[in-house]
Amino acid sequence: MGEQILSQIEYCREEMVQLSTHMPLSSKEVVEVSKRLDTLLNQYESLRDK
Repeated sequence: MGEQILSQIEYCREEMVQLSTHMPLSSKEVVEVSKRLDTLLNQYESLRDK
């Protein structure tokens, strides 16, 4: 389970970096990916603390 979330985190991080190279950081698209990344990071942190 942890490996799957880490993979999703890395994919989401890469997506956010790519989007931010041609869109403002405050754009709806970048913010949505950032929120998704935050959620994944919180899930990973919860798993790690168990």
